[in-house]
Amino acid sequence: MALFSLLVAIIVERLKLLPKSWQLESFLRVYSNNLFGEKQLNSQMMMALALVLPAIAVQVATWALAGLFWGVLSLLLWVAIAILCFSHLKQRQTFKRYMQAACRGDSQACYHFADELDCNRPIEAISEEDLGAKVGQSVAWLNYRFYGAVALYLIFFGPAGAVFYCTVRYFSDENLQQSLALPLVGQVLTLLDWIPCRVFSFGYVLSGQFSQALKSWMEFGFSLKYSAREIVTEIALAAEPRPEALAKPICVQATLALLQLSKRNFILLLTSLSLLTIFGVVA
Repeated sequence: MALFSLLVAIIVERLKLLPKSWQLESFLRVYSNNLFGEKQLNSQMMMALALVLPAIAVQVATWALAGLFWGVLSLLLWVAIAILCFSHLKQRQTFKRYMQAACRGDSQACYHFADELDCNRPIEAISEEDLGAKVGQSVAWLNYRFYGAVALYLIFFGPAGAVFYCTVRYFSDENLQQSLALPLVGQVLTLLDWIPCRVFSFGYVLSGQFSQALKSWMEFGFSLKYSAREIVTEIALAAEPRPEALAKPICVQATLALLQLSKRNFILLLTSLSLLTIFGVVA
């Protein structure tokens, strides 16, 4: 079910079939505003409840639907959760606008959309060439956060695992962007990212220049002092060295190179999942 659910979710996400109002972030915003308030979430107990409640609801639904109608309802639940967790219309539209601005040579718009692409951290590029590399690193990081990590949690922990990761990620983003000082979310997300970021970044080793990327993975993967973002972006950059920049339009070569690397890495993940499904390791 994991493989089929991922394939359907990818098709729906690529075709942009899910409207903005049906994005998972929209549901989580309604959930947070209606069941919890900003003051309530300042409590560790309420924050913990807000983080686990959606995953518990999905897990209960999974148990309730197990075996009904020859497993069709369980499959539909898997597919629905995968589609919700993989649909990220905002990030896709922002990246498209960045590339359009780069192609027409609008550097001011490029910097604007680059900052919008990852609202949790400013780009801080010192030149247009550096901007392309920094955006490429952001693309590699966002590919992990919104696709790689979600896929890994869906594969190994089912729909409830994917929903739990997405819920923690949502509250973490809200915490940083709104300066809410919410308890627990940063620590929980760091814990949730600890193994997946290393597993996913090892895919960059296999998908890019092996020797350089492996050296970087050995340095970052076995260290406790680096964040998940640093691990993913630095290993991705080592796996796909920055190409020579052209004068015009605004440098997008580095961005496209890291985007292609991210796509190859995700294809590798799907191929590995296919083999695990064939050998019965994953259902």
